[in-house]
Amino acid sequence: MMAANAYTLVIGDKQVSSWSLRPWLLMRQTGIGFDEIQVPLRQSSTHADILKYSPTGLVPALEHGEVTVWDSLAIAEYLNERHPQLRLWPADTVTRAYARAISAEMHSGFRELRYGLPMEFTSGGLKPEINEQCARDIGRMVEIWRETRAKYGAGGPFLFGAFTIADAMFAPVASRFSSYVVKLGDYGDDGSADMYRAVMMSLPPMIDWGLAARPSV
Repeated sequence: MMAANAYTLVIGDKQVSSWSLRPWLLMRQTGIGFDEIQVPLRQSSTHADILKYSPTGLVPALEHGEVTVWDSLAIAEYLNERHPQLRLWPADTVTRAYARAISAEMHSGFRELRYGLPMEFTSGGLKPEINEQCARDIGRMVEIWRETRAKYGAGGPFLFGAFTIADAMFAPVASRFSSYVVKLGDYGDDGSADMYRAVMMSLPPMIDWGLAARPSV
C-alpha cells in the first residue's frame, strides 16, 4: 500500500458535495491513505479556487505526483488500476461488467432524483420534491439495489457482497434516502433496499463524513 500522503483528494463541503463523497468513501473504506483539501462551495471564489486543482473547476480531483484525475468515476478507475490487490471491482468478468454498468448509470442518470432530493448529509425529516420522473428514478434505484443484492450480494452486506466501487457510487443516494422522508416500500422495495441503505449509513467512514459535515450556507 502506498504512503498515506501519496494521494491528495480535493473535495467540496461534506454537507452537500455528493460527488466528493464517492472517492473519499472509496479510499477510506478500502484503506487507501490520502491527504484532504476541502474547498468551500457556493462562494464567489469557489470556481477559481478549484481551478487550482482541477481543469473543470469542479470537485472532486485526485492528485498523485504529477498526475491529476478529475471526475469521481475516473478517480475510482485510476485507484483500481493502482491497487489491483484491493479488488475494487468484482473479480468475475460478467459480474464486473454488471457493476460497471450500474455505476455508470448512477454517474450519468437519475437527474430528477438529484434535483428532488439534493444531498443534505446531516439533515433528517426533509420533505422531497417528487415529480413523476423523480418517482421513476426512485423506483429504478430500488430495483437496482434489490436485484443486485439478490443476484450478487450473498457474500456480504454490500451490493456485490464485498465493498466495491459500485457501493461508493451509490453512497450519496443512501444519504438522500436517510435525509428525506421516502418510503421505499412505495417504490417496490421488499425491505432489502432499505436494509442496504442502513448498512451504508452505518459505515464508520460515512459516520466520520457526517461528523465533519457542515450546514450549507
